[in-house]
Amino acid sequence: MELIERLQSKSAKIGVIGLGYVGLPLAVEKAKVGFDVIGFDIQQNRVDLVNQGINYIGDVIEDELRTLVKGGRIQASSDYSLLKDVDVVAICVPTPLDKYKQPDISYVVASTKEIARYLHPGMLVVLESTTYPGTTEEVLKPILEDTGFECGKDFYLAYSPERVDPGNKYFKTKNTPKVIGGITADCTKIAATLYEQVLEGQVHKVSSPAVAELEKILENTFRNINIALANEMAILCDRMGIDVWEVIDAAKTKPYGFMAFYPGPGLGGHCIPIDPWYLAWKAREYNYHTRLIEIAGEINTSMPGFVVERVSHLLNEETKPIKESNVLILGVAYKKDIDDYRESPVIEIMEILEKMGAHVQFCDTHIKTFTYRGKIYEGIPLTEEALVKADIVVITTDHSGFDYQMIGQHAKLIFDTRNVMKNVTVVHKLYRL
Repeated sequence: MELIERLQSKSAKIGVIGLGYVGLPLAVEKAKVGFDVIGFDIQQNRVDLVNQGINYIGDVIEDELRTLVKGGRIQASSDYSLLKDVDVVAICVPTPLDKYKQPDISYVVASTKEIARYLHPGMLVVLESTTYPGTTEEVLKPILEDTGFECGKDFYLAYSPERVDPGNKYFKTKNTPKVIGGITADCTKIAATLYEQVLEGQVHKVSSPAVAELEKILENTFRNINIALANEMAILCDRMGIDVWEVIDAAKTKPYGFMAFYPGPGLGGHCIPIDPWYLAWKAREYNYHTRLIEIAGEINTSMPGFVVERVSHLLNEETKPIKESNVLILGVAYKKDIDDYRESPVIEIMEILEKMGAHVQFCDTHIKTFTYRGKIYEGIPLTEEALVKADIVVITTDHSGFDYQMIGQHAKLIFDTRNVMKNVTVVHKLYRL
């Protein structure tokens, strides 16, 4: 096939729609191996930054991006008419939930409609955004075939779920195995050829887009449910007066049949708190109620309230009400060593504390300021003075950049939701989740 030959020779032009946490790293990796790449985004500030060689995604190396832009390997645009010149286009746009926890695939649909306007024979379209099983076949394929072109004959369509773990020091886009499922065997073969040129990780082919869509949701549902179990154990251990961290450490000495998951202040990010609800929504079409998924979701979303309950109890032990207390939150990002606060449970913790009358400040080594519901939150430096002033210090994100020795020396009362203080000398009082 001509497209396979062009992919193998790196002469094919690649388009990537969506220049966020998934799209930009993918575009960079494709350009690094020799493809010419056009990145598309409706946010003009992202387009401008990319064209200046300025990086805004943690997993992208700015010097590499700058070199690729200067060398003409990558350009960014908000002009979708440039799709007429690309041979392959990957869709990497957000797929959030609406207020009813139902899938919002409007960005995927809008992107597909733009592609349809410029669809041409021999073109490969790959959806990477996480979504419910059936999206590629039931939503994308009809839109693209409304042009009069036939999938598998005139153009090719596949699903290959993104696998991005922000802050992971070993697994990046380049070396993470890739799953691919095409509408037809030729669709799968061509899409696999593309990623085999770009990635070092294994390319695993499956029988259909629906299999690939469901395996992605299974990955994150697995984590969601096991984290919920760890969180429920933390709640129970608190009531029983048992150290949940010691329990987990003991359990993981078993060399088989157990995988350690850890409790925390709640779930955040763009995947684990969201993706299982896609499956729960789709299951209703088949008259099935995913009880385990929904119960896990309830447990995880209850954790910010549990953290505030513990904070209230600990302050009460010091004869201090939450109202008018000074609370210092350490970490707003949803996980360590990243600047991503999407769906972060810490923001809900701060909001609840403020509604209860506490004076809340935060420090984050990766986030200096953020906006939530129209309010701008400004972080403060982590200083001895800030620690001494706080009635309670709540560690909600275990960033490597925090000086835990200083925290242990100067904080009067510490509530550690990440067990990061386990080997730190604490002068005053320390409590753990």
